[in-house]
Formats: sequence, structure tokens, C-alpha cells
Amino acid sequence: MQADLSHLLDVPAEVAAPRLLGCELIREFEGQELIAKIVETEAYDQIDEASHSFRGNTTRTSVMFGPAGFLYVYFTYGMHYCMNVVVGVPGHGAAVLIRAIEPLAGVEIMSANRHGLAGPILTNGPAKLTQALAVDRNFNGHNLAESPLKLVLKPSLAGSEIITTTRIGISRAIDKPWRFYIKNNQFVSKPNLA
Repeated sequence: MQADLSHLLDVPAEVAAPRLLGCELIREFEGQELIAKIVETEAYDQIDEASHSFRGNTTRTSVMFGPAGFLYVYFTYGMHYCMNVVVGVPGHGAAVLIRAIEPLAGVEIMSANRHGLAGPILTNGPAKLTQALAVDRNFNGHNLAESPLKLVLKPSLAGSEIITTTRIGISRAIDKPWRFYIKNNQFVSKPNLA
């Protein structure tokens, strides 16, 4: 399975990011399956000043320079985790930030993980979704072909179903159109920025 993930994701981040839309994450948590559809992504690449890999391969970013299909998890603002799918070829630091997901199964557990929140605010942001899925730094370097968190690739969405915009919450390379989301999906973090 990992060979399949690596082969399908060994493309540039800006190609992989829209490709991941509609794909599913399956998280095994306390004997239950939490399933969610990826509805919003952002691409990051080592040639991009906004990327963690821009300054090269470091202890923090080494996962980004490894094979595709692994998880890069980082801690931000001293309180939140964000998760990224490593893409591209080994040796080139690239990843796709998962910005928002739509819960499909295990919604009650996701809600409990988010202190009772429900509806779009449950998972419509990168830190919200990691909390809902109980993903933390222990998942950094995790192989997404294996439990307890798997990435299931689905057929590519049609271009007409995808909105492309600039990325959110960055101060460098702000003009790159590397944010992608599913049109009219209520779980998208900021759909009005199209």
C-alpha cells in the first residue's frame, strides 16, 4: 500500500494538493473508526518562502524531505498541531497542509475531542481537525498506509469542483495560488476568499 501512496503522491505539492481533495482519512481511536473527507488543502514546497522546508533539511523538517505518503506534524503558536501529507520525491522538501475535513463517521467522538463542538466549526481549520482526530506530534513521520491513521486515495475531483485561491495566514509568498478547496463544501475554513 505504501508503494502505491508514494507513487501517487510523488508529484509537486501544487499538483498533489488538489489531488488530495475528496480523499479520506481513517483514524482508529479508542476502538472506533473516525472517517473524514479532505475538503481543503494548501501546497508548500522548498522553493517557497512560506514553507518550513525553505531553509533546508533540519531536524524539524526532515520528514518533509523523505518519501511521499508520510505525515509531517508541527506545533504552532505554542498550542496547536497541524498535519501535512509529505509529497514529491525524496530529497525535495514538500508537503500538503490539510486545512479542513468533513466528518463522515465517528462524529460524536470527534465532537468529544473538541469539547462538544459540532457542525462546520468542528473541523474547518488545520488545528481544529487535528484535535478532532487526536493527532499530535507523536504522528510526525507516521506512514499513512498504516494504522492508526490511514490516507485512502479516491478518484480525482473534476476541476469544476475545485476552487483555487491564495493561501491563508502566511506573510511570505502570499500571492501563490496554492490553496484548494471543494466548491460549496460547508466545512471549508474560509470559502469567501475565492
